[in-house]
Amino acid sequence: MSPLQISLYCRLSLVFFFTSFLFFLDIFTAAIVAETCPHGNGTEVNQSEAGTKSGKTDSVCDWTDLLAYGQTLFMVGLLLGSLVGGALSDRYGKRPVLLVCVCLHAFCGLVPAVFPQPIVFLAVRCVTGVCCCCINICSFSLAVEWTLPSSRLWPPAFLPFCFSLGTMGGAPLAWMSLTWTQLHLSLSLPQILCLPLYLWIPESPRWLLLKRRMDVLERYRSNSPADNQCLDLLLDSAWSDLQKASEAGEEPIPGGHAPGEIIHLRHRTVLLRLFIMSYLSAASALTYYGICMNISSFGVSVYSAQFFSGLSEAPCLLVPLVRLGRRPISMLALFLSGASCFLSLLLSRYNGAPVLVMSLALLGKLCILAALFISILYSIELFPTVVRQRCVSLVNLCFRLGCLVNSLVPAHPNGTISLAAMVVYSSGPIIGSALCLLLPETSGVPLPDTVQDCERQPPPPSISALWRRRKLVSSQSRKTRDAPFRERRHTHYTHITHTHPPTHIHGTSILSP
Repeated sequence: MSPLQISLYCRLSLVFFFTSFLFFLDIFTAAIVAETCPHGNGTEVNQSEAGTKSGKTDSVCDWTDLLAYGQTLFMVGLLLGSLVGGALSDRYGKRPVLLVCVCLHAFCGLVPAVFPQPIVFLAVRCVTGVCCCCINICSFSLAVEWTLPSSRLWPPAFLPFCFSLGTMGGAPLAWMSLTWTQLHLSLSLPQILCLPLYLWIPESPRWLLLKRRMDVLERYRSNSPADNQCLDLLLDSAWSDLQKASEAGEEPIPGGHAPGEIIHLRHRTVLLRLFIMSYLSAASALTYYGICMNISSFGVSVYSAQFFSGLSEAPCLLVPLVRLGRRPISMLALFLSGASCFLSLLLSRYNGAPVLVMSLALLGKLCILAALFISILYSIELFPTVVRQRCVSLVNLCFRLGCLVNSLVPAHPNGTISLAAMVVYSSGPIIGSALCLLLPETSGVPLPDTVQDCERQPPPPSISALWRRRKLVSSQSRKTRDAPFRERRHTHYTHITHTHPPTHIHGTSILSP
């Protein structure tokens, strides 16, 4: 890797490490409030108890009932960020949008520590959600566009790995915090201290090429010979992709969409794939965030569960090493996730062993995260170039809607997950695993530019084809198993014909057993 690539990956890893601190803040605030405000109201008894533990009275005890809306507004912010993040980064560049959002994200953790007011906290949670989504969009785009095509499987695996490390690092910081103010300071100050490091994040070479910012590209080239060689390879790849996109598409009509886009979007192949990928995104979001945001219902300490929750996501870094196709690994991950979540939630409802309950839940979370990682690449490879960006945006929108719906699911009075939520979290991935049978295999296949290219992709096997393949494999295995016996019989027959008459041997036909 060139020095610019190493600098970019190191700084983006820090960005994702700290993003997880405020991503799960609602879980930690609920735990702090439960410890300092036992009954959730602002009575003098509760405030005196809080003052005994923390050394001062927390005004948060006056509005603990409003904390539950923080998670909902955070998900609303994620939805808003998905609507504006891509457009802002395309217009103003990924680097400026990323820097602004990282700064806002860091100070959003500091504001509730200074102004512990309900309106301020809820507004800040919404802004934090917008910043988180814009950070994800810009970081993934920068990482992928600074990576050669042969290695583009790794950025979508490496950045979530850093996020899981941040989840593990944020849990002990929250555990050591005794008050509301200490919690927010411990999670925001490390981010503020690292802000100057992000000034050296480079801009996307593809965006600079589109905007004709050749002066910036030349400055990057002069950094080192390795950077010059890396940029030559990246720009060659970007230029070929842009030429293919311009050849496949049509000139856009001012104020509207190109006619080719409308025709492509209405094609049954594109509509079927769009429906399946949108369903997979929504179901994966429900399951993933259903486990993350209800981690305290598995009978284990919130901080321990959050630490092991981050640890369970670390093996996703190995997903690019798995040499299965997109469809088989997606089906396997979705099915295992649904089965594990069902068993975990069932055991938690009927007082199963907490360690077993949490282990099954984290296995389901790991599998659904692997499915999400594969779906990012799968969505790009399924749709034609002329409508790829719009289809991927719709799929991401369905993912954010699934996050928002999950935050609106009412909590069970006794703290466990309701039966309806159990059914949704477990059945959604299993149904999605079956829907993957309708998708083609795209691993090792060139990206489609038109609908005709999509139809030329390897079709999904039909039930009759699978049955014929099964019969063929079983017959071949039977022939392989019987081959030694036939060879021995043939040798015995040859020996007999050389030593006895050809028709009868001691009065017995040679064809008789």
